[in-house]
Amino acid sequence: MTARISVVLADDQKLVRAGFRSILEDEDDIEVVGEASTGTEAVALARQLRPDIVLMDIRMPEEDGLAATRGIVADERLAGVRVVILTTFDVDDYVYGALRAGASGFLVKDTEPMELLHGIRVCARGDALIAPAVTRRLIAEFAGRARQPDPARRLAALTEREREVMGLVGAGLTNDEIARRLVLSPATAKTHVSRIMTKLDVRDRAQLVILAYETGMITPGWMS
Repeated sequence: MTARISVVLADDQKLVRAGFRSILEDEDDIEVVGEASTGTEAVALARQLRPDIVLMDIRMPEEDGLAATRGIVADERLAGVRVVILTTFDVDDYVYGALRAGASGFLVKDTEPMELLHGIRVCARGDALIAPAVTRRLIAEFAGRARQPDPARRLAALTEREREVMGLVGAGLTNDEIARRLVLSPATAKTHVSRIMTKLDVRDRAQLVILAYETGMITPGWMS
């Protein structure tokens, strides 16, 4: 039997948590193992339960979602826990900060149930960004606010093919889409992505997308 995806819900609104729980508990492969109403509680539950996913609201009392995300990502014991930020479009300023803090992706709170389920499954296997088109648009808008690193030094370890693959990851393409674009097998594309993340010491694809923008490897609209 395939292991179920364990999820902690972190939101200060009880009705919101209840709504997400009702959607997730209808699925055979997903299990809600805990609920938190503050960022502090979310970090404590992550340490106690070691879930696969923490669905994290940004605006919460005591400790907000950004601080809680940093706390989870910084804890080496929680390396397998992925944070997915719950947001609304009126707080987009926080999304880039959340991804910088180590979140693996984000979902808007009014997302369709099927998109929520798909996002959780995709993020749990670390295979692709959640809502890549929306994520790409937000990162493109806010990446310029961050201090720019030295791209030549940071990317020096990559081969030409790896740079090409990284650019496509930065544009939001999945492994299968990269494989089709470059006429590779999906397994080869996945291997390239894994090697790139190892060389650049990034946690996941979300961090790789940010780095692609920050280093100037790609710019907003480059594939339009």
